[in-house]
Amino acid sequence: MTTNVLILCTHNSARSVLAEGMLNHWAHKLGKNVRAHSAGSAPSGRINPFALEALSNAGVDTQGYRSKSWDEFAANDAPPMHVVITVCDSAAAEPCPYWPGSPVTVHWGYPDPSNAPGGDEGKRQAFELTRQAIGYRMLQLLALPLDNLRNAELQQALNDIQKN
Repeated sequence: MTTNVLILCTHNSARSVLAEGMLNHWAHKLGKNVRAHSAGSAPSGRINPFALEALSNAGVDTQGYRSKSWDEFAANDAPPMHVVITVCDSAAAEPCPYWPGSPVTVHWGYPDPSNAPGGDEGKRQAFELTRQAIGYRMLQLLALPLDNLRNAELQQALNDIQKN
C-alpha cells in the first residue's frame, strides 16, 4: 500500500514544492512505496522558478508540477494521507481542513528562500540550501519502517526528526 504524504505551505510555490520533489525523488531512487503531494492554503498559482531550478539541478523531474489548493486533498476522492507535514510557519498556524483517516501531522519549518537577500544569486543559493535541508529530512522519513509503525510511534519518530 502506498504511503501518501501531504506537504503544506501557504502559497505552494517554494518549500512545499521542494519537499514534494525531494521526497518523490528519494522514494523512487530507494524503491519505497511513498508518494508525496504538496498544496497550499492560499496557493499562488505559480511555482517559484528558483524552486524548479534547484530541483532540476538535483536531477528531479518537475514535469507537471503546479501550485494547488489543499482543498484538493480534503475531497472525498483524494488519496488517503498517512502523514501531513507543514513546512512554513504561517501554514502551521492556520486551521487545516479535516483530513480523512486522521493522518499524523508534524511541522518541519524552514525560512522562506524567496526572501533571501543578494538578488538572483542569493535566492539561488537559498533555494539550494533549503532543498538540501529538506532532502535530508525526507531521507530520514524514508528510513522509517512506515508500514510497521502505529500512529503514536510514527508521531514520535517524526517529532524526533524535527529536532535534528
